[in-house]
Amino acid sequence: MRIPVSEAKGQLTELVRRAEAGDEVILTRHGQAAARLVPVTAAPNRKTRRALLEAMRASGKAKAAAGPNAARSQDFLYGDDGLPG
Repeated sequence: MRIPVSEAKGQLTELVRRAEAGDEVILTRHGQAAARLVPVTAAPNRKTRRALLEAMRASGKAKAAAGPNAARSQDFLYGDDGLPG
């Protein structure tokens, strides 16, 4: 929903309710978007953040693909004589 700022002044309570309900409310000035009303979401607490981090770590670990051992990477860079290949 787009509404001019001049009209929004008298409807602020209703516009805030609509934004809280998930409606997109854009305030316009001279036909151009000037501001958007969005609901404020509660910041996650410490326990919730920790659970999210652990879930991301587990997801990353599950997706990780085994590759060559980095300790042996010089084998690809040097020949049998120990010189750069």
